[in-house]
Amino acid sequence: MARRTRRARRMVAEINVVPYIDVMLVLLVIFMVTAPMLQQGVEVEPPQASASPLEDTDEPPLLISVNRDGEYFVNKADNPEAPVSLVTITELVAAARQVDPETPILVKGDRASNYENVMRAMVAAQQGGAPKVGLVTSSDPAGDNEGEQ
Repeated sequence: MARRTRRARRMVAEINVVPYIDVMLVLLVIFMVTAPMLQQGVEVEPPQASASPLEDTDEPPLLISVNRDGEYFVNKADNPEAPVSLVTITELVAAARQVDPETPILVKGDRASNYENVMRAMVAAQQGGAPKVGLVTSSDPAGDNEGEQ
């Protein structure tokens, strides 16, 4: 009796990746179709900002403060402790820009103040000729240490 010798079959240790590629391409097409539909709202170009504090200068910035009651205060006013109007803010910003066009203009709003009041202060500063208006933020949650941005 002749004995047949069978060839030993080697095990193939390869993974067939074609089905995985097909699935990946289908998912890619689904994401490409649905991604534009997920964008909501108006397209805006956010400003570039850094979280580092402003450089110290010899001349202090013009600081407009808004308290929780919506009153405005300016550090370079005749009486910094007295509330001023938006028209006065515009005049003070214009005067500061005439003296030094590089004077930084900052708005510091109370945490409990109305956002609209802060925006009005920023608009008044821009009407006074300030091309950029910065916001003063607190660098720690308690609000003890202040840093400008």
